[in-house]
Amino acid sequence: VQLQASGGGLVQAGGSLRVSCVASGGTFTTYSMGWFRQAPGKEREFVAAITWTLGSIQYADSVKGRLTISRDNGKNMVYLQMNILKPEDTAVYYCNVAGTRPPGSKGWARTTSYDYWGQGTQVTVSS
Repeated sequence: VQLQASGGGLVQAGGSLRVSCVASGGTFTTYSMGWFRQAPGKEREFVAAITWTLGSIQYADSVKGRLTISRDNGKNMVYLQMNILKPEDTAVYYCNVAGTRPPGSKGWARTTSYDYWGQGTQVTVSS
């Protein structure tokens, strides 16, 4: 399974950006797709996830109300619409797929819950 993220870039604080991710590589099971991010010198952190069948959504508290995750099952794509961006949102954004089992209520924020990862796309928010 290959994940390709795109759409990152440079934006001013308060602005908006949408990143996308497409999954490919034959037949595979998708329980959820989502996003983590990693800023320089920091650990990779959970941002948002969406289950593939029901579309249930989880967000990190730090992004609630500003970032919106969505999916297109037919295209095997997941999107992250980012509004009211802040300098602290600056990071490399990684998309992922949970293909073995659903992350579960306590697993959303764990990197080990996800089986496949994209290469990341850089988002930079200037102040």
